[in-house]
Amino acid sequence: MPVSIRRRLALLVLASIGVVWSAALGLSYMQATREVAEWDDARLVQLAQLLVRLDQNDLVLLARTHLDARDEYPHDGRVADDDDGDESPRDALFQVRDASGHVIAGSAALVPLGAWEPASGADGVTGAHNLRFDGQLWHTYTLHESTSGRTVRVLESANTRSDLTSDVARRIARPLAVALPVLALLVWVSIGHSLSPLQALSRVIRTRDASKLAPIELGPTPLEVRPLVEAINQLLARLRLSISRERAFTSDAAHELKTPLAAIKVQAQVALVAEDIVQQRLAMQRVVQGVDRSARLAEQLLLLARLDEHDRIPAGPVAPAVLAGDAIATHEQDARRKDIRIALAADAQVEVIAASALLDVLLDNLIDNAIKYADEGGRVEVEVRREGRAVVLAVRDDGPGVAAKDLARLTDRFFRAADAPASGSGLGLSIVARIAEHFGAQLHFGTGIEGRGLAVEIRFSRAISTPDEVASTVEI
Repeated sequence: MPVSIRRRLALLVLASIGVVWSAALGLSYMQATREVAEWDDARLVQLAQLLVRLDQNDLVLLARTHLDARDEYPHDGRVADDDDGDESPRDALFQVRDASGHVIAGSAALVPLGAWEPASGADGVTGAHNLRFDGQLWHTYTLHESTSGRTVRVLESANTRSDLTSDVARRIARPLAVALPVLALLVWVSIGHSLSPLQALSRVIRTRDASKLAPIELGPTPLEVRPLVEAINQLLARLRLSISRERAFTSDAAHELKTPLAAIKVQAQVALVAEDIVQQRLAMQRVVQGVDRSARLAEQLLLLARLDEHDRIPAGPVAPAVLAGDAIATHEQDARRKDIRIALAADAQVEVIAASALLDVLLDNLIDNAIKYADEGGRVEVEVRREGRAVVLAVRDDGPGVAAKDLARLTDRFFRAADAPASGSGLGLSIVARIAEHFGAQLHFGTGIEGRGLAVEIRFSRAISTPDEVASTVEI
């Protein structure tokens, strides 16, 4: 079942308020109880101080009447719902003794309680006490006046104390209880208002056309929502780049494949109409060459597409020197056709973390390019060396090189310099750049052999072994 953030936040906030409210009410009740107890004790002290100064006749008269100890009285002779006054009289009992301990006057109600005689150890002790008579708890205060020698004891039943404590608690709890539903409504509305940017974002995304990948603009957004909008905009930017790359890839691939396919068609038509066997054979050889070129181009396009999709190709320890030797052997016939010497200078012990299949493709493209653009009877050098903790793979030629203005575009797909002396698809160095990026290596272009031609260097961040410095040199 989907969980509502709004409902969840509202419940958490209200639960937190309820806990705090309950704790505050409990503490307020305890504090009110303490204050009322102190007030009632102070009232007993005041009664004792008053009684000790009355003459005997007044004391006797007062003992025959009731000493009403109510804290408050009803308003207008009646008790309203919101009154905290005591409804019924509450008698405070007293007893006054002279200096010799004889009772001058006292409330008659003390006799059946057994409280007429002073409690053991209570004579002459001034202060407040809690005493139990006939199973009932009483609050008492005893005052001894040294001038007259009188001792006054005032008593009040513990269960007849003022209802001020409960009234205070009730007055605190009542507005809070009434305010709780209002507070819940305000919390619900406030949370809904705070979450409105998310709802606006949902509406924008829901109503947006699939082809519209422009950044989402919501105007001022809360700090909590801004990272989400930025993350969505970054995703849209990656989608735009991916779609743009896919469209460019499709367009360029169609354009590049059109040329060899057209050439194959022409050669096939020539073979069909040719009556000379030699001419037919030559046309069919060119068809085969065109098919090979198209197949290679298709393989390179597929490899680029796979790399663009960031497929993780399994990697492991690879010796670049070994793969370089194999790649040189593969292109031996092409090199001899142009009378090109290929030299390999490599540390055979150095290994890097890479996929041998991709490193094969990288070396194949670099050596193929070097042979294509090297001069007739020229040279190509392949080097694997260590520089500190890095491993550098370099391929150089002594051809015409690349103009400075074209160096920055060498890794663009299907890019070919206007004065390029050899044919090609313009994908070789693009594939090299993507493979280098795939393995976190750095690609650099420079000047080739003896200040001529082009040098391509791939720098892997570190070697995975620390071999003896063993170098091998091969020349074909």
